[in-house]
Amino acid sequence: MKRFDAKGFTLIELMIVVVIVAILAAVALPSYQAHVVRAARVQAQTELLELASLQEKIFLNSNNYSPSVTAAYNGTSVGGLGRTSGQTNDGRYTLALNINTPSQTFVLTATPVAGLSQAGDGNISISESGRRLWGAASW
Repeated sequence: MKRFDAKGFTLIELMIVVVIVAILAAVALPSYQAHVVRAARVQAQTELLELASLQEKIFLNSNNYSPSVTAAYNGTSVGGLGRTSGQTNDGRYTLALNINTPSQTFVLTATPVAGLSQAGDGNISISESGRRLWGAASW
């Protein structure tokens, strides 16, 4: 009788590898998703700081803050902050500006866009005094 040397993998070996890969994916995927949410939050915080800085430049020029996020930036309180989309650069947060008349105080707020991974992350805000909030906690 002729004997054949088996080459390759058996079905059991293949199934063991599939199970190991599935376990690794089950552990790694939630961690990756949490990292993406944190990274987008940090990006939104950075953009809010940039917009608050623009507001301070406008205040120095006009003695008032700009009332609009979406109007074109011209350096005075007549213009806006230049965000035509009204969202952060990655589109995960909607930007809003709350101005108290006579434009001496402001609160910039980034609200997560519904239906995206950021949806349950909470609002992020910064005021003219430098107060920063994420949900109910400061950041």
